[in-house]
Amino acid sequence: MTDDPHDPIHGHAVHCDPAAPKTAEQVPLPPAVKRKPPEAKSPAEWAYQRLVLYMRDFEAQLDHEHEMAMGMTDSGAGLLRIEGIGYFDPDIVTFYGTDQSGARMQLIQHVTQLSVALRALPKPVELPEPRRIGFRLAEDLERG
Repeated sequence: MTDDPHDPIHGHAVHCDPAAPKTAEQVPLPPAVKRKPPEAKSPAEWAYQRLVLYMRDFEAQLDHEHEMAMGMTDSGAGLLRIEGIGYFDPDIVTFYGTDQSGARMQLIQHVTQLSVALRALPKPVELPEPRRIGFRLAEDLERG
C-alpha cells in the first residue's frame, strides 16, 4: 500500500483505541485495485476486492495459533474456515472452505445479500503453521 498523502481514502472507520492498527477503510487502495475505478467494476469484483483487504487486515492481527473463519449470519450453517474466495461477474461472491467437522463447504452469495462475519478459530492441531488465505488473496489482488 502507498503512503502518498494525495492518494484518496475510499472509506472511513473509527476505533475506540486510537492506537489500533489501521483497517481497510483507513488506507489508500493498492495500485492493482485502483487500475479500474469502482464504477467500471461489476458489483461482484468490487465486493471481492474489498473483502480481500478486510480479510488481509483481520489475519494480520491473528496470533500463530489461529486462522480466519467466517460465521454464517443467517443460514444456521455454523462456521466456514475460509480456504478460498472468488467472484462470478456480475454479482456473485463465493467462499470455499471447510466446516468445524472438516467437511467441505461452499457459500455462494449474491452481493446484495453479502454479510460476512470474520472469526478467529484455533488452527488445526495437525498443521505446523496457520493457513493465511487473506495474505495470499492480497498478493493475488496486487498482481491484478
